[in-house]
Amino acid sequence: MSSDLSIQLLGQLLWKAALISAPLLLALLVTGVVVSVLQVVTQIQEMSLTFIPKLLVAVAVLAIAGPWMLREITAFGVALIDGIPTRL
Repeated sequence: MSSDLSIQLLGQLLWKAALISAPLLLALLVTGVVVSVLQVVTQIQEMSLTFIPKLLVAVAVLAIAGPWMLREITAFGVALIDGIPTRL
């Protein structure tokens, strides 16, 4: 296995990881900002107010985007394994 192939596979892996994690991370980022602004405006500093909405959003996003995420990971793994004979 050449180092060029290793770098290419690593790049594909990192890009796929960023693509798969983006919906969850963006949803949690938006939720965190909204809750923080709400806390600043109302001056309520309750810890559960930051945790519960993020947890609910994470569950909702994983329920909606989870099958797509799993398909993407599976397709990447299958393509990687299928390409072993041609890359050696």
